[in-house]
Amino acid sequence: MQLEWLFGPKPPAPSEDHWLAAGTRRVRLCFVRNRRARRYILRLRPDGAARVTVPRGGSLAEAKRFAERNVAWLEQQLLRQALRPHRPATWSLGTEVFFRGERVRLELGENGETGLVRFGGEAVLVADAAGDLRPAIERHLRNLAAQELPARVFELAALHQLPVRRVMVRNQRTRWGSCSRRGTISLNWRLVQVPLFVRDYLVLHELGHLNEMNHSRRFWSEVARLCPDFRQAERWLKQHASLLA
Repeated sequence: MQLEWLFGPKPPAPSEDHWLAAGTRRVRLCFVRNRRARRYILRLRPDGAARVTVPRGGSLAEAKRFAERNVAWLEQQLLRQALRPHRPATWSLGTEVFFRGERVRLELGENGETGLVRFGGEAVLVADAAGDLRPAIERHLRNLAAQELPARVFELAALHQLPVRRVMVRNQRTRWGSCSRRGTISLNWRLVQVPLFVRDYLVLHELGHLNEMNHSRRFWSEVARLCPDFRQAERWLKQHASLLA
């Protein structure tokens, strides 16, 4: 079961273009069929298009009518998107990034150490401190995630007596994590950027799928049992997800 993350590149494009007037804007509608979906779902993508999930047995005509009925919601999301701060495409000295839930500044090492960039107690050697630091910093964060996340998964799984066979750390652009029926947990390396309580919630969310491979009421009851403060973590994600690497 996969936990969606409205963050990365756009999903698969539709077979033909459809448009919807939302206030003064024309919004492109992208229809995506999902046999597991039980209802029509409307989401605003980072590129300003709207994704409409079509459930099994649904039709494109009804999906478009569904989008039209929810155009007021779509206008509100477009406004929020326009006002939301965006991640910088490149990172340089002075850029602020999230690390363990805090905004930290990329700074040159003490005493002007050549090629050494520091942030949040970490030090990263870069080829050119005056250039784009993002590749080197992201590589460092991914290495940290590969060291820390599997150990935390197995720790929480043992605490709650849940069987995990394997943990993978990946570069998932549209999801925080996923759980397979065979007990494999996959997590996004960007979990090292969120606060520890949010990281643990996302891990426990996936562990919850070991008992409920869906997002039913029973699943969310399981999440509440494993992580009673999960709503606080969800709020943090809604406020900050767009600012993560």
